[in-house]
Amino acid sequence: MRVLKILTLGAAMGVAALGISQFSTSVNAQVSDDWQPQWTEDGQLVLPTGYREWVFLGSPLTPNALNGGQAGFPEYHNVYMHPTAYAQYKETGEFPEGTILLKELQLTQPGEEADGSRLEVSGQGYFPAGFNGIDIAVKDSSRFAESNNWGYFNFGHHAPPYAETAASAPIEACASCHIDNADEDMDFTRFYAILSAN
Repeated sequence: MRVLKILTLGAAMGVAALGISQFSTSVNAQVSDDWQPQWTEDGQLVLPTGYREWVFLGSPLTPNALNGGQAGFPEYHNVYMHPTAYAQYKETGEFPEGTILLKELQLTQPGEEADGSRLEVSGQGYFPAGFNGIDIAVKDSSRFAESNNWGYFNFGHHAPPYAETAASAPIEACASCHIDNADEDMDFTRFYAILSAN
């Protein structure tokens, strides 16, 4: 009877160890996934998958009602960064080569007031609605040396589905604004407290 209990306990521990091993493998597989940008033969960027599971950096908002009806991006700017790139940034304080900063635009619920806000159970404010486009910045010094090592891509400013690939935007379309106004390495890090959090 004692031998049977020992064998049973040993089998249970083996199953548990196998489960832990499989869990670790699964986690390691997620961490070691190829996080670098993917390119087509003609140099277009392939839209990444699973980006809503990346590290969420923040969500600035520039609604039309606060910008004379002419906001460049009248939506929430939901910005994501791949966990591997984020981990390297936290370790070094620099965006590594291949960093993808993905901004998915999200509309606001229809406004009820002159400032575009509305009243919900939590109070007066702005509230998210449907997704409405994707813009991506990629750090690649070999491809984008002329625009301070970053390239910018638009996958559509509309509801999904988005374009599967996109060509880099002209410097004057996006990069020039970042060159003139961004904080650190062409990025508006002041909007994303998580990047400076301990």
